[in-house]
Amino acid sequence: MTSHVSIGSPMLYLVFGIVVSIMILIDMFALKASGDHKVSAKEALTWTIIWISVALLFDLGLWAYIKYMIPAESIPLALGDNSSYALDKALEFLTGYVVEKSLSIDNIFIFLLIFSYFKVPNIYQRRVLVYGVLAAVFLRVVMVLIGSYLISKFEWILYLFGAFLLFTGIKMCFGHDEEADLSQNKIVKITKKFFKTTDDYHKEHFFIFKDGIKYATPLFIVLVLITISDIIFAVDSVPAVFAVTTDPFIVMTSNVFAILGLRAMYFLLADMAERFHLLQYGLAIILIFIGIKMLILYFDYHFPTALSLSVILGTLIGSIVLSLLFPKKGKIS
Repeated sequence: MTSHVSIGSPMLYLVFGIVVSIMILIDMFALKASGDHKVSAKEALTWTIIWISVALLFDLGLWAYIKYMIPAESIPLALGDNSSYALDKALEFLTGYVVEKSLSIDNIFIFLLIFSYFKVPNIYQRRVLVYGVLAAVFLRVVMVLIGSYLISKFEWILYLFGAFLLFTGIKMCFGHDEEADLSQNKIVKITKKFFKTTDDYHKEHFFIFKDGIKYATPLFIVLVLITISDIIFAVDSVPAVFAVTTDPFIVMTSNVFAILGLRAMYFLLADMAERFHLLQYGLAIILIFIGIKMLILYFDYHFPTALSLSVILGTLIGSIVLSLLFPKKGKIS
């Protein structure tokens, strides 16, 4: 972490809010929030590229704003001049974005597991993901605000975050090959206690009425599970970005931009999940690295942001390449 100083200003938060709102509306209309429509791989790839491009343009705009529009005298001497400060913040955003984008892939695998178990038709998955992504954005904002407040009051919480991420990474190395029986899931059981449910899908409806009685469809149960998984992954991923920076603006923007393209990325990776069987270990290594990075802050040692970015990108790309070079036994490469 380079500093506790935040670059966030009312104007920057306003610009960020406007950009995100516009992109959400475009995404919902472009990928059609309703209606029977299967998102093609080409369509998903196009929108994945668009989302990544928007995030990189935002980062470029942030760099230019700091370098050319912030008065030099307003930057603490310890943070350097405009050029070095702008580069530091741009690298923090990019590293946080890559961390969140990487961890969101694991979220996609959970989505795939849920959709597969409940046999959700492809043409209905899209609507669930719309609400799932919106819920994820809201949860990230809330957790960033809470995390920033706690760190500002109790800096030692960073060590707890580090220990938690280290534990999660180690656990991830051993927990992915288990077959999940969602019929025994407590969330599913609780949901069925509160709502009468149907066994069949009724297009994209979450609820239907039969003889004047309201029933939840299986799609609603799927939505509940997707939302709960968003909460669980937010607990993992938000602390990870605090290892990069404690600037709430950078943490929030990198989180939200990484999550907004989740729907398109899901449709892009869904058919290739089995090919990337080593990716789970790459993500585990990333979490372990981030956890250690936070814990050694106790010794007043700080990893350069550029080095952290290199390690994270190298691990992610390496696990994907190794997955393709060494296919899972029993799978066609």
